[in-house]
Amino acid sequence: MLAVDLPGRGVHPAALDAVTIEDAAASVVADIDAAGFEVVVLVGHSLAGCSMPATIGMLGPRVGHAVFVACTVPDDGSSAFDTLDLEMQARASGAAQDGEPGILSSELARSLFGNDLNDEQFAWCLERMMPEAPGLVTEAVDLSPLRSPVPSTWVRPIRDAIVAPDKQLRYAQNVGQHDLIDLDAGHMCMISRPEELGAILNGIAGSI
Repeated sequence: MLAVDLPGRGVHPAALDAVTIEDAAASVVADIDAAGFEVVVLVGHSLAGCSMPATIGMLGPRVGHAVFVACTVPDDGSSAFDTLDLEMQARASGAAQDGEPGILSSELARSLFGNDLNDEQFAWCLERMMPEAPGLVTEAVDLSPLRSPVPSTWVRPIRDAIVAPDKQLRYAQNVGQHDLIDLDAGHMCMISRPEELGAILNGIAGSI
């Protein structure tokens, strides 16, 4: 198992405002290469739905299975920003113009990301919250790599308050042919339901 840091996080320092989708994908591929993996189950969560197609394109047949967990996968040629409702777009644009760091208040983070987390789990997440690279939100996605015959699964947390379950179904259609697994959890299901999500991923890994 390999948990990666995207550029601008952890072991990959970078200026967040310069990070692109291609940068994110190339960083993941470099980490996979460094770990010595030839074939992988590629798992992406949330905004990773924007960089997963590029990563799949770079890895090619090395992707044995792609798993999208509560992802945002915009229509081809559009961005994650385009998927937001007008109120959220205005809030995001205003924050950018004011030079705000992009960190949600604890109250808003709790309602959107922590609705099924206990206090200890939410505090753990809050301590690790940091701004997102703006380019990953505003850059248009190229979904053409998803046309390759890569087996895919969509894990849909049905209590997700930030990527609503019905919206996830629309995003999942952009992935193409896929298996759908519903999980009784909120957006941060890897924190609130690690055993259940782990069992799903282990089952997929064992099938390739």
